[in-house]
Amino acid sequence: MSDDADVTHQLIYEDGLVRITLTEVTDPPLLTLVGEIDVTNSEELLRALTRCRRGCGQVTVDTGALAFIDLSGLRALIMPTVPPSECWIRLHNVTPYQRRLLTLMGWYYRLHPEAGGTALRVQP
Repeated sequence: MSDDADVTHQLIYEDGLVRITLTEVTDPPLLTLVGEIDVTNSEELLRALTRCRRGCGQVTVDTGALAFIDLSGLRALIMPTVPPSECWIRLHNVTPYQRRLLTLMGWYYRLHPEAGGTALRVQP
């Protein structure tokens, strides 16, 4: 049985729109996004992702509590200029809204396991 009291959640970034926390006891590290990601804070998201990456490892990002994400935020998470096999960000709890945006942008294939992309878990 796991003990949530042993889990450390470190605040990485917070502004009036988003809160980014890191759970360090997981492997790969887990970043949780709560709120909204847009052009005003997508650079901070990218910085947080880069800081949390350990060596050549991956970072899991839980997007289930995001109420809004714009194109700049999606670009930070999807890294469209990097080949899918080299992407080091794994998305978790992708909402149907986020999945629809990814599909409209033509980026969903980058996340679909059969396409050789990163793992994707869509909320029911």
